[in-house]
Formats: sequence, C-alpha cells, structure tokens
Amino acid sequence: MPAGFIDDIGQRRDTGTRRGVRIEGKGQEEAMTRPTKDQQAQERRRDRLIREQVHDTYKLKGKLPEPTVCPECGAVFHEGRWRWAPRPAGAHETLCPACHRIEDRYPAGYVTLSGAFLKDHRDEILGLAHNIEAREKAEHPLKRIMATEDQDGTVLITTTDIHLARSIGDALHHAYEGELDYQYTEASNILRVTWSR
Repeated sequence: MPAGFIDDIGQRRDTGTRRGVRIEGKGQEEAMTRPTKDQQAQERRRDRLIREQVHDTYKLKGKLPEPTVCPECGAVFHEGRWRWAPRPAGAHETLCPACHRIEDRYPAGYVTLSGAFLKDHRDEILGLAHNIEAREKAEHPLKRIMATEDQDGTVLITTTDIHLARSIGDALHHAYEGELDYQYTEASNILRVTWSR
C-alpha cells in the first residue's frame, strides 16, 4: 500500500499507522497494525440495548435472616430460597412474596380462558390448571393460583408468578390446542396469557 493511499470509501490511509499500534515485521511493506484497547473500546457498537432495572416491589430487597418462616403458608426461607420444610425452632417470621401478593390482591400472571370448548370442558380445563399448580408449587412455594373467576363466558385465573401463568397456558395448548397468546408487560412485570378454543 503506498503512502497517502485513499481507500474504497474515500478515507485517507497511511501505511503502518491504521488504528494506532505498529507491529514491525520483515519490512515496512509487510507492517501490520493492531488497534489499541482504547481504540477497540471506541469502535464497539454504541447502539446496544440498555436494559432498565426491573422494579418489583415483591422481590426481596436484601437477605432475610435465616431461617425465616412465612406465618401464612409455612414456607421456610433457607439457603437463599423459599422452600417447603418443617418449621425450625426460633425462626424469624415474615410474609413470603406469594402471600404478600395474595394479601395485596396484586397478581403477577393472568390466564384468560374462553371459547365454546371451554363451556363444554370447563372442569377438565380447570383441573389441568390446578394440577400444573400442584406440580409447580411442590418444588417452588411462590408459584400459586390466587383465584379463579368466571367473567361473562370467560374464566380468569390469577397467579402469584409469571412462570406459573406461562406453564398453565403451555399445558392447555399442548393438551387441547387452540389459540395461545402471551403479553408481557416488562415495566410492571406482569404476564397476560390468553387461551381460546
């Protein structure tokens, strides 16, 4: 490359000085360059997505003293997570996030069921939803169904956890097919699942 070379996009380039650091080789015509760390940092993409911190009032702000027991459901906070275990002697008491949501009537997941198939098979469908809850709740005490309400030909199931709402929707779609839709509101950490058939 001759000195004063103009590249394909019309920028002036000098041999051996591209991006700053010169690596000497056999001769100046074979000189290769490697960018410095500062230049690499400047060349990185600046249009990356910066995620805002999710504000969940029901998520613990810090560590609870161990062991801690929920006075409502009896779940035990031990080794950094809530689990079903016998109540330890001398344990601290505080509401678990699931009981807190139930007390405030503020669900994290909404599952709306509708359609003619629902009218004919309502008990089977709700039985499946409660079986999914029982399976999930056995290992994760914070995953619970809060309420099941009939509303103008539809059924609304509210949950304490977004993952339980998704699991119920997936199970219904797998068992009975139909149309399934998810709408996640990141700002308020709420999942709305709609299933119809």
